[in-house]
Amino acid sequence: MQRVRVTHPFHPLFGRDLEFVKRRRNWRLDRVYFFDDQGRLGCVPTEWTDLAAVDVFVAAAAGRSAFRISDLLELVDRVERLRSAGQGVQRNLP
Repeated sequence: MQRVRVTHPFHPLFGRDLEFVKRRRNWRLDRVYFFDDQGRLGCVPTEWTDLAAVDVFVAAAAGRSAFRISDLLELVDRVERLRSAGQGVQRNLP
């Protein structure tokens, strides 16, 4: 019996090994079908499982980010203050 693991961090079945049924493309979506522990048939997008190819960006980033959360939040605050002061970004259009 083949198993499939849910890898999407926000899915309720994250980290669970489930009984693989089939992989099928429906309406342009690649989906994995499985039986859960109660024997019910379920499905998730293939990219949410260990059957998907490794995302090159995710592998290269290895959990790192180019920006710290505190820096991004400060940027949002500054942009909002500029907008409210009427000093938004001006573009030079031809």
